[in-house]
Amino acid sequence: MKSRKEVIQRYYAKYKKSSKKEKGQILDSLCLSTGLSRDRVKKLLSGRIVETITHKSGKRGRKPTYSDRTRTALEKIWVFMDFACGRRLAAGMEDMLDALLRFGEIDFDKQTLLDLRKISPATIDRLLKHQKSSMNLKGRSTTKPGTLLKRDIPVRLGTQWDDAVPGYVEIDLVAHCGQTTAGEYINTLDVTDICSGWTETAAVLNKAQKHVFEALMTVKERLPFPLLGIDSDNGSEFINAHLLRYCKQEDICFTRSRENKKNDGCHVEQKNWSVVRRNIGYDRYEGSEALEVMNEYYELLRLYTNFFLPSVKLLGKSRDGAKIRKEYAPPQTPYKRLISSIHIEKDVKDRLKEIWLTLNPAELKRGMMKLLDVLLNLRTKS
Repeated sequence: MKSRKEVIQRYYAKYKKSSKKEKGQILDSLCLSTGLSRDRVKKLLSGRIVETITHKSGKRGRKPTYSDRTRTALEKIWVFMDFACGRRLAAGMEDMLDALLRFGEIDFDKQTLLDLRKISPATIDRLLKHQKSSMNLKGRSTTKPGTLLKRDIPVRLGTQWDDAVPGYVEIDLVAHCGQTTAGEYINTLDVTDICSGWTETAAVLNKAQKHVFEALMTVKERLPFPLLGIDSDNGSEFINAHLLRYCKQEDICFTRSRENKKNDGCHVEQKNWSVVRRNIGYDRYEGSEALEVMNEYYELLRLYTNFFLPSVKLLGKSRDGAKIRKEYAPPQTPYKRLISSIHIEKDVKDRLKEIWLTLNPAELKRGMMKLLDVLLNLRTKS
C-alpha cells in the first residue's frame, strides 16, 4: 500500500496538467504497475479521495469510545469476577459495582461508572483480549463402579426431571490425587442444582461412603431450597444401600447416569471445572489439616460463586440440517434465579437478600486468596 501511494503521488501533479490523451496513458501505466482498477486510480489522481494518499501519521478510524481509565477499571472488575467472559461479566456488572461501592472498595469517577454500566459484552471481550489466557489441564477419572444396587436405582433420562423446580441436583466427586490415585487423598463433593445452577462443595477425607454421606448432609442443610432429587454417577461412593435407604425414607428421587456417559451429568461436570478445578487445581492433598483449610475455603467460595458470578443456562437445542442451534437464557447468578423463581418461599428470598447485602466480594476474594496460600503449602510432594 505504501509503495502504491508513492507511485500515485509521483504522478499527481503531472496528471492535473496533462491532456485527455496523456491522462489516459498515465492511467494505463498506473493500473499496470499498481494493480488497481482504472476507476480507482482516476479517483485518486483527481483528488476525490486524495486523503488516502496524503495520510501520513496517526490512527485511522473513529476515536475510541472508552478511555484508558475505563479499560483499567474494567480489568479490576474482571479480576473480582473471576475472569468471566464478556457476556457473563456484563450480566453481573451492576450487582458487582453496587456491592463494591457499598463497601468502599472502589472509587471510580462518575463517567467511568457510567461507562462500565453500559459497556457491551462484545466490547468487554475486545478490551480484555490481550489479558485473556487459557488453561489446558486435565485430571484423572477415579470413579469405580458400584454394581450391587444398580437394579434398584433407575437411570435418569434427559427429560425425566422437571428442572424448572429448584431442588433436583447432580452430584459428583472431584479427586485431588495429583499424578497418582494410589493411597488416600482428599476429594471434593460437588452438588449442583439443575434449575438455578446453585453449587455447593465440601471436601471429604477419602471416598468412603460414610464421609461422602456426611458431606452430603452438610450440603443439604446449606441449600436454600428442599432437596427433591439426587442424580449421581455409578461410583460406589454413591451407589450404596445407606444413601438409597435415606432417599427412600426422605422421599427423595434417587437416579443415576448411564455407564461411560459423562455428559449425563453435564451440569455438575461443568462446575467440577469452573468451581473446583479453577480454584483448587490438580495438586494432591492429604490429611485432616488440608481438609479443614479446604472446607474453610469452600465456605467463602459458595458465597462468592452463588451470589456474584453469573452463569449461562441452556434453554434448548434444535437441528437445522447438519447444524445444531443452541438457545441460551441471559446470564444470571444462581441467587438472582432463586429470587425470581415462583417455587421459592418469600421468607427464603428475604433471607437471601439479607445475606447478599452483607457480602463484600472484594473481602471474600481476599479471604479466599489467603486460604489458598495456606492450602498450597499443604500440598503433598510427589
